[in-house]
Amino acid sequence: MQEISVSAAYVIKPDDNITDDVFWNAENWPDQVGLRRRTNGSWAPVTWRDFAAEVRDIAAGLIAVGIQPGMRVALMSRTRFEWTLLDYAILTAGGVIVPIYPTSSLEQVEWILSDSGTTAAIVETDDHAEMIAAVQAKLPALAHAWQIDGSRLGGLADLTTRGARVTREQVEERRRTRGADDPAEIVYTSGTTGRPKGCVLSHGNIVANARNCMQNDGFPRVFNEHASSLLFLPLAHSYAQLIQYGAIYSRTVLGLADMADAVAELAAFRPTAVLSVPRVWEKAYDSARRRATAEGHGKIFANAEATAIGYSQALDAGGPGPVLRLRHLLFDRLVYGKLRAALGGRVQYAWSAAAPLGTRLGHFYRGCGITVLEGYGLTETSPAASTNTLDAQKAGTVGRPIPGATIRIAAGGEVLIKGHMVFQGYWNNETATKAMIDADGWLHTGDIGALDDEGFLTITGRKKDLIITAAGKNVAPAVLEDRLRAHWLVSQCLVVGDAKPFIAALVAADPESVAQWKADNGRPEAATIAELRDDPALRAEIQAAVDEANKAVSQAEAIKKFAILDSDLTEAAGQLTPTFKVRRGIIMEQYAAQIASLYA
Repeated sequence: MQEISVSAAYVIKPDDNITDDVFWNAENWPDQVGLRRRTNGSWAPVTWRDFAAEVRDIAAGLIAVGIQPGMRVALMSRTRFEWTLLDYAILTAGGVIVPIYPTSSLEQVEWILSDSGTTAAIVETDDHAEMIAAVQAKLPALAHAWQIDGSRLGGLADLTTRGARVTREQVEERRRTRGADDPAEIVYTSGTTGRPKGCVLSHGNIVANARNCMQNDGFPRVFNEHASSLLFLPLAHSYAQLIQYGAIYSRTVLGLADMADAVAELAAFRPTAVLSVPRVWEKAYDSARRRATAEGHGKIFANAEATAIGYSQALDAGGPGPVLRLRHLLFDRLVYGKLRAALGGRVQYAWSAAAPLGTRLGHFYRGCGITVLEGYGLTETSPAASTNTLDAQKAGTVGRPIPGATIRIAAGGEVLIKGHMVFQGYWNNETATKAMIDADGWLHTGDIGALDDEGFLTITGRKKDLIITAAGKNVAPAVLEDRLRAHWLVSQCLVVGDAKPFIAALVAADPESVAQWKADNGRPEAATIAELRDDPALRAEIQAAVDEANKAVSQAEAIKKFAILDSDLTEAAGQLTPTFKVRRGIIMEQYAAQIASLYA
């Protein structure tokens, strides 16, 4: 059994409250810019004084309409300034936030509102407002509903008006009713399997996680009042919330944008640090490669990629030699600088979490001058449990435990976690809570991993995803899937083979990359992926990706056959979570015929 523990940098106090940071900043640095908001096509500054005042005004409105301490308030919106404003306002009023993904279906929304016993809901779009109207008759506890822009429901201005009779002292008195042990959020897992469960995160859970992360090794050099970060991940996800709370605590200037606008807004906002999920880094790489190929510079990009990876690897092995340094300098002018410019031109450090990034991609970005540090955690750990840092990093790992965390590898390789960031339990589900947290306080993650001699954690897959072939061979699909997705033509993939004679894969091609491939290979522009999936040249490209992935495993674990799907996997079809994790069970059910054909 392996185990490593890191002492806490910040120890929770009984009266700690997430909103403390907003009002502390407003009191001590009132005129300093804390956030920027999109206004009339530009990024307008928001001082700590002004942000705290807006938070207080909306909190007063919530108090005025009858929101009591502990009442649940749902928040359903894309990532935007108002989400952060409302998040802190709900907490200031003593409420408990119930985040809902803006892409959720009516059935999902009804389940979350019903299970959580939500009293009020604040939504963004007219479609969201219609959903609320459709379920309100079935949910008598849902007494209030507002819309951010106020076209179908009352707007935020209505709340502010109602709060005019609530004094500043009354708001502060209400805020102080909530301490470290009180629930702050009920975050419903995106549900790769089954119905989402509500993870109860306390003020203490979140404060401990955000402050220990921001005080981790070297982090204050990246997150401080002189730095900035653009957040575009969906704020219904706990990873995005950590970025938000961490930025407010460290006084890093925060901008918020929808994921669909991320590329354009990165160039306009010009952040110094970016935190995202692996698929975003994969797409940025794919876009750069496609652009280079379309401009006739495909070979230059391939050489630049190899040089970047080699340069990064050399940094871990005594440093690059003079020839490699010269090649790196050349490609920095030709390729790497353009990639950095696409991210705004000022990013040196970035973080990736929620799924494995992959060693190759990590080395590529570091070689380009952007160190992408991988971290790991779950919603149930508020969410961070480990991370690579500026002064302690190892590509291919998810780093060492954050301050205040203990990580243990149990028999069978399961990763166990203990610390103040471990959640309070599942809402209304004691059975699931006891299955997740044992009698000694260890959180059983369900992930398989290992700790090396220096305390770096490597995640190799999910316990429930482990494939056991007909011959009894245990295969962790993530190892193969991560390497397959590294190919520029591959968007998503799913390795199969449980109780089968060999391992196979379903491969979803990237539509944008396929468009480039058609142009390069003289195929009709109108040809669909469904029409091309049996094309010998396209299959040869995917076979090359499979062969590369197979290098990471034994012959018994290697992919023997694959099928190219007719279309990409999407969140809208229920195949991906909002953070691009595959919903394995749903995909296997939807593509049962294709899987069967692989073993016919």
